[in-house]
Amino acid sequence: MELDGAKVLVAGAGGALGGLVAHALREKGARVVAGGRDAGRLGEVAGRCGTQPVTYDVVDVDSCTAAVDAAVEQLGGLDAIVVTVGVAGFGRALETDPAVSEELFAVDVLGPMALVRAAARHLPDGGTVAVFSAILADLPTAGMADYSAAKSALSTWLQVLRREERKRLTVLDVRPPHLDTGLETRALAGEPPKLPAPMPASDVVPLVVEALERGAGEIVFDRSAGGLVIR
Repeated sequence: MELDGAKVLVAGAGGALGGLVAHALREKGARVVAGGRDAGRLGEVAGRCGTQPVTYDVVDVDSCTAAVDAAVEQLGGLDAIVVTVGVAGFGRALETDPAVSEELFAVDVLGPMALVRAAARHLPDGGTVAVFSAILADLPTAGMADYSAAKSALSTWLQVLRREERKRLTVLDVRPPHLDTGLETRALAGEPPKLPAPMPASDVVPLVVEALERGAGEIVFDRSAGGLVIR
């Protein structure tokens, strides 16, 4: 897609990763609306984008829909949505509290699905959906059972969406490894297992921009390449 002049909603822009994505897209000439839960955290990002932020509760479908509609009204349309929403949770498969599991799936799966469904009503032919899942979709990890399952579910849903809407939409699934956003310090529950050294989120963002411009379908970790690749 051509980013210069594109109308883009970045959901999760109040977080470190989403804020970086929003700024990078704005630098490419896109018109960006920052979306998220916390209006205070969105303020700086929205200020750099020159637009008003939209807030929502990611576990409330109506709230997600209203936020997308507000972004569309502000931009005068929508060419792409980028979803960086997510929360971590740790624990063994047989020990995770069911309430934690439910919240993980609500935030990490059902929330992104609700945002994408709301956006799809406005996207034109050739529109773009980009969603961050995680490397856990490819490499489920002990001590992160339900978190891995949630990311796998989201990635599978995106794969099916890509097949179903292949004639109308580009669907980009971004599956990065552990990033330096501090997500593990804000987990719903549990202590993380030993994690590899984090990849700087700033290293992922240029790949996202390139993948959007190329109309790619995935950004994945490739061991043979020693890092993330676009395909």
